[in-house]
Amino acid sequence: MKRLIIHGDPGIRKDAVIEVDGEEYTCFSVTRNGDWHGPEEVQLWCTVGDADEREDFARRNFIPMHLDVVDVDAGAVTVVKAKGDLAV
Repeated sequence: MKRLIIHGDPGIRKDAVIEVDGEEYTCFSVTRNGDWHGPEEVQLWCTVGDADEREDFARRNFIPMHLDVVDVDAGAVTVVKAKGDLAV
């Protein structure tokens, strides 16, 4: 599990599937920062991980301040699935 900071908005929301540097991640949470008082472009602070880490995220079985942080531009993010349409 990682914290991914995206500069700009590639059009993703919670439960999106994205690819960054050849790695595919599921977005467990997305926080939008900078709309009112912030940098010139919005920043998305996402908690991402593999699909099998979803239960750990749901149970808060991690320490948020100890997650690795990756910082990328929106252009470096490939959107596989924009938001969580979890079909059963």
